[in-house]
Amino acid sequence: MEKITVFIVDRQTLYRQGVRQALSADEGISVVGDCPPGSEALTLVEAFAPNVVLLDVDLPLLRGLDIGRQITTRCPGAAVIALTSCWDDDQLFQAIRSGVVAYLSKEISAEELAGAIKRIGKGERPINETLLGRPRVAEQVLRQFQDLSLMGKAMETLATPLTPRETETLKYVAEGYSNKQIAHVLGISEQTIKNHITSILDKLDANDRTHAVVLALRQGWIDIGESALKS
Repeated sequence: MEKITVFIVDRQTLYRQGVRQALSADEGISVVGDCPPGSEALTLVEAFAPNVVLLDVDLPLLRGLDIGRQITTRCPGAAVIALTSCWDDDQLFQAIRSGVVAYLSKEISAEELAGAIKRIGKGERPINETLLGRPRVAEQVLRQFQDLSLMGKAMETLATPLTPRETETLKYVAEGYSNKQIAHVLGISEQTIKNHITSILDKLDANDRTHAVVLALRQGWIDIGESALKS
């Protein structure tokens, strides 16, 4: 199995070394480089082209997340995990806006971090679960979409409900399941799940899965904390 490549951007040399050493114990992960935040960080990320970037956001807020935004824009193949020592709703909101796929505490264990990296390597977005556990931030995200006029077509199409299967699929997305996992649970192909999600995004004019979930929450099609599993 091909290893997931990781690049670390953190202001503390000792922390970078510690994370590198901790992740080296996992045979499925390879740390290809590290550096402190700064102008060279983006250049190095582009050069190493990792699958995942671990980004310290304990800098002045806009600086740390601005690096993340630049990485997600210029290096679309690199998924960014924001690491923070101060869990904060406002910071989470800014992290979502910057395009990171996970927002994790620096207190996370090596095993938990490796697990998150592997989930992201499979195409999952753990930040969806974090968002659903923070109703205030979910509302902020929705208002942001409204403020940016990204809901124009969505407001017209919301009168047309999703099909039962699309709603069921979206519930699993809200629970943080990957396309492969949803396909396994529902007993259908992964390509069919991809088709459902594409249809959902088109109907809601959502720019990504998180946006679709927030819209569905507002419409009452799914509830925060509602499990997609049925006994």
